[in-house]
Amino acid sequence: MTLVQKHGEAAGHAATAIALLGIIPLALDAFWINLVGKYLAFAFVAIGIVLSWGYCGILSLGQGIFFGIGGYAMAMFLKLEASAPELPDFMVWSSVEQLPLWWEPFKSLGFTLFTILALPIAVAFPFSYAIFRKRVSGVYFAIVTISLALTVNVLLVGSQGETGGANGITDFRTLLGWDILGDGSKRTLYFVEALLLLAVMALAAALVHTRFGKLLIAVRDREDRVRFSGYDTAMIKAFVFSVAAVLSSIGGSLYTLQVGLITPGLIGAVASVEMVIFAAVGGRLSIVGAVLGALLIGFMKSYLSEQFPEFWLFFLGGLFIFVVVVMPNGLAGTLQRLVRFKA
Repeated sequence: MTLVQKHGEAAGHAATAIALLGIIPLALDAFWINLVGKYLAFAFVAIGIVLSWGYCGILSLGQGIFFGIGGYAMAMFLKLEASAPELPDFMVWSSVEQLPLWWEPFKSLGFTLFTILALPIAVAFPFSYAIFRKRVSGVYFAIVTISLALTVNVLLVGSQGETGGANGITDFRTLLGWDILGDGSKRTLYFVEALLLLAVMALAAALVHTRFGKLLIAVRDREDRVRFSGYDTAMIKAFVFSVAAVLSSIGGSLYTLQVGLITPGLIGAVASVEMVIFAAVGGRLSIVGAVLGALLIGFMKSYLSEQFPEFWLFFLGGLFIFVVVVMPNGLAGTLQRLVRFKA
């Protein structure tokens, strides 16, 4: 990495911190802050995609699965607290007479947080390691992950009595007795999310600048040579994929807190492809670009879905194709080239 790139990356992180902690809270009201918080939840997913796809060459179209793990885990805890001592309303409507056994542990916030962090690893690592050991990669891995996302989506929709079905889980009011619906609470949640995001950005930047980060790039570019050098490339790729899964799960849990619902639609193929678009537009080699892409595409999605409800998905697809063909390193890569050119 050149000196110009290092300075540019440091400036990008500093600018992001100033914008998230200073400009946005001062310039926007509670409604818009909550909306920014919603999009920042996807920034966690985008950073994970930058690490796995941009640096290690693992294109996953199933990150919605892990987003859903965190989202549904948090939603289950909040729903049980909101409906206690009764059953959640959607269970009552589905004639469920007793709380399912697998719901019981989610009465504890500690268990819920443990699930948000541990379950994605328990799912992602053995699955990906087995796949990578068979040397399945590239488009084949992408097809497998998008198929799994579709399968999980169908399972959730078909389990009305236990997951809320197509409507998902909603109607939350408190977190350990703390009202999460007020304007002050939304600001507090936003600051917690922004600080956590900045911490994740710093950790991700530190990771890619280590020797391990160089190893990721080597695996991406010439995996055969890395394997012949004695490294277990399947283990390396499974580790990075698991890190991305955990980041997606954290994003899902924060999304549930910010928006107040989680639905199967956030787990399916369309949502998972959108998550890749966030990273692609911002820059699949840029951590700051991942955050920028999540915010930019999030706002564009909201605007276009309101103004052009029948065509906005075509626009997102066209934008993804345009970025891949014309700007393969996204907005961040284009900006870096301009800076190097002027320098």
